Amino acid sequence: MEKFELYILGCGSALPTTRHFPTSQVVNVRDKLFMIDCGEGAQLQFRKARLKFSRLNHIFLSHLHGDHCFGLFGLISTLNLLGRTADLHIHSPRGLEDAFRSTLEFFNHQMTYKVFFHEFDTREPLLIYDDRSLTVTTIPLQHRMPCCGFMFAEKPSPNHIIRDMVDFYQVPVYELNRIKNGADFITPEGEVIPNTRLTRPADPPRRYAYCSDTIYLPELVEQLRGVDLLFHEATFTDDALSRAKETFHTTASQAATLARNADVKRLLIGHFSARYEDENVLYTEASDIFPNTVLAKEMLCLQV
Repeated sequence: MEKFELYILGCGSALPTTRHFPTSQVVNVRDKLFMIDCGEGAQLQFRKARLKFSRLNHIFLSHLHGDHCFGLFGLISTLNLLGRTADLHIHSPRGLEDAFRSTLEFFNHQMTYKVFFHEFDTREPLLIYDDRSLTVTTIPLQHRMPCCGFMFAEKPSPNHIIRDMVDFYQVPVYELNRIKNGADFITPEGEVIPNTRLTRPADPPRRYAYCSDTIYLPELVEQLRGVDLLFHEATFTDDALSRAKETFHTTASQAATLARNADVKRLLIGHFSARYEDENVLYTEASDIFPNTVLAKEMLCLQV
């Protein structure tokens, strides 16, 4: 299977602790790197994970709270010091360019590369990135300011050619793309060779869903249904439910209930409140409802 990996750079929430960095993740799809949120220290964690800055061209910000974006300027500055020439694209809710543009111009007088801001509405799902192998769509969330998550979805791959059968039927090279895409082969004598005899199905496309800061939203079930991996914030345990509602966050049991109802394959929880010195209480609460739960931690790498 092609590479589809998730790296956790930080999984803490707004208040700093010595245990966790603020929120940041990197998705690696076929050696293209996509950063999700960029809390303080994200570039240091990027280095620790031995990821390559040159492969990072797109950054997606869920919302403009500091613990999700305060690491962005440092990262942009470092890329400039390294002499980067490739464009950098930053996708975010509205307001980021106004907040950052003057700071960039003040501190980076001679930028070696261009930064492009792509701002989007968070009220409905929107396709915000599309290439040959991947799409990224927003997931509308409800927080104290405009906020969304992101769905990283592989595109279906063509079928795999069965080389021995293609050679046996002497299929011309110019027919191979059609056959990979499902066409039958007709021999010079007029015999129809079924596609199923010449190919085997490609691996099913995979999906990773990232749900950042939000109150519990049962209506997300349909958009998340069946995803291979779901990250969902789990800032509090249920005994702090009133605090979760007040701050527009989710409890571990609520995240697990959403994962169960959406029939996802794996749940990853993070964005832990600083009040918990041992996050296993959050893991226990979630795994009691959805057993296939993973607790986020810095430098964790998961295969999607």
